[in-house]
Amino acid sequence: MRKLSAAFAELMALVIGVALITGIQAADPMTVKIGERVSDFKLKDYTDKEHALYDWKGHKAVVIMFIATQCPVSNAYNVRMVDMAKEYRAKGVAFVAINSNQKESVAEVAAHARKNNFPFPVLKDQDNSIADYFKAGVTPETFLLDADWIMQYHGAIDNNKDLAKVTSQDLRKALDALLSGRKIEKTETKAFGCAIKRVKKP
Repeated sequence: MRKLSAAFAELMALVIGVALITGIQAADPMTVKIGERVSDFKLKDYTDKEHALYDWKGHKAVVIMFIATQCPVSNAYNVRMVDMAKEYRAKGVAFVAINSNQKESVAEVAAHARKNNFPFPVLKDQDNSIADYFKAGVTPETFLLDADWIMQYHGAIDNNKDLAKVTSQDLRKALDALLSGRKIEKTETKAFGCAIKRVKKP
């Protein structure tokens, strides 16, 4: 029995050693990327109502958008976000906005949402934990999840804040492909905009 235990210990040491040498690492449970299942999370909106991601179960897809109240790039997309949310709602897609900017208060988020007639909830990520989980860095930045919460697309809404100069509708292409059962050709694009102003952490 002792010989068996010693042999097992040696085998495990060998496996661990090979893993370290070849650079095999476990997935980071604190972040998520393309092809991985997004964990449930809860945030409050500007009316103090709590929402869980999995509350949108039953939708064909969920689009998560990190947005801001003061960023000119994010604001350039306000009308586009509203139009897309309304258009795809009829196709079974839910749009959810998240504000992770430390300098933008809940009251400011509320006023901004009402001014722009957002048809989607805007959740406040007070400590940036959700932005950190998604590794979101700018506003606007979008993440497309399928019905099983698998991240299928990450990046920009399109390729120019000036609507007249847009040549690639990246989020729309990803959505249309997902809804029609086709492969998404471009699962990641480079999001551009204003850096998310994070809470300073020790």
